[in-house]
Amino acid sequence: MSNITYEYIRRNKDIRTYISSADDALSSIGYTEHSLAHVERAADTAYMILSTLGYPERDCELAQIAAYMHDIGNVVNRNDHAHSGAIMAFRLLDKLGMPASEIALIISAIGNHDESTASPVNAVAAALIIADKSDVRRSRVRPAEQEKQSHGEALSDIHDRVNYAVEKSEVYFSKDNKNLILDLTIDLSISSVMEYFEIFLTRMALCRKAAEALGVKFSVVINKNRIL
Repeated sequence: MSNITYEYIRRNKDIRTYISSADDALSSIGYTEHSLAHVERAADTAYMILSTLGYPERDCELAQIAAYMHDIGNVVNRNDHAHSGAIMAFRLLDKLGMPASEIALIISAIGNHDESTASPVNAVAAALIIADKSDVRRSRVRPAEQEKQSHGEALSDIHDRVNYAVEKSEVYFSKDNKNLILDLTIDLSISSVMEYFEIFLTRMALCRKAAEALGVKFSVVINKNRIL
């Protein structure tokens, strides 16, 4: 085990620069927010998942680190960003002196988080997949697009509409810890449930697969109705 903690990674100026620059690149081509807010939320969720299921503390922390670094590859290109991000993470973590056994878990998780090529190859990867794909919220819509909505102008992009429609988003376990639930409150005047699944069905199916790898079920509740 190394002394490279999540807090150390979170405060690392170089890593923060790559995350911010990656978000800038995505903003320039019209993608929703992938900033520090997204990766920190993903890190918290990934930790919560493994911690609740009783995984060793270090595994929980490695999931945090993987979640925090998972989108740095977007600074290279959106296409194949999971793979380029894994390579970048290897270089950064190796330079910091993290053991190969820990780096291996992190880069396999980062390399397997994009739905086009993702697979829950280990517990860290499974937690990252769920943490990343479940982060849907109004604040992920860029300020310029939110301004349009506030002036009564309908959002043309379906991803913006779906995210903007989400008034509340929470990920939690059932009381017996056998069911992991994504609980959403959606303003149906902005986006329909059908639109949500139009763009997120593949991601939700991947979350179900990841949850099964962790030995639990995955459910989606929208406006107090179980949808999945």
